Amino acid sequence: MLKLEGKTALVTGGSSGIGLAIARRFAAEGARVFITGRRQAQLDEAVALIGAGAQGIQGDVTQAADLDRLFATVREEAGMLDVLVTSSGVAEYAPLEATTTAHFDQAFDLNVRGMVFTVQRAIAQMADGGAIVLIGSIAGSISNPGYGTYSATKAAVRSYARTWTSELAPRRIRVNTLSPGPIDTPMFDGVSEELRATVTAQIPFKRLGRPEEVAAAALFLASAESSYVAGAELAIDGGMTA
Repeated sequence: MLKLEGKTALVTGGSSGIGLAIARRFAAEGARVFITGRRQAQLDEAVALIGAGAQGIQGDVTQAADLDRLFATVREEAGMLDVLVTSSGVAEYAPLEATTTAHFDQAFDLNVRGMVFTVQRAIAQMADGGAIVLIGSIAGSISNPGYGTYSATKAAVRSYARTWTSELAPRRIRVNTLSPGPIDTPMFDGVSEELRATVTAQIPFKRLGRPEEVAAAALFLASAESSYVAGAELAIDGGMTA
């Protein structure tokens, strides 16, 4: 039996990288999948890859009007929502002395503010017993020189998961955090071989993770197989934080 058969799932940031891998796995497991992202052309390509009746809705999760349109479309097309994955995010290098207000605001607007108000709208049309998977990062738990702002946003994601677990427990909506380590996504395409080797050397498994491995963990957290898992953080990092 398919693990998400008959379920409706929304994946923000689902047009590339980890979000796209999750959307593809969910669709393969029987879910009706909606994805959102800023660039229409990229969304169209992602929908073609996902197949199985996937639908892309262009929008920016930092914009209230776009979020309202997103959830109105999901409601009109599919009714209640069963699974939400918040995968929209940005990571930019800026050590403390180079951190600007623009850099800070961009990171917190997308990684935290956008996530918060996405979840707020989602629970208004989510079925009791639904699942929310917040995409965090091991950066929220470890030293990450040059990425202090990004790391702080991911620590905030983890904190919200704890609080929402208590707040949503009466509705049996489970909130969990999935925290990848270095994953071989398009984000790494512009990284030098030297830096890639340095990062890889820090991972006990001596390789980058694959988006499909993160997607498998997301499926576990979204499905009934994790029915007693709530408020947890699952690191997908080849043992890096261990």
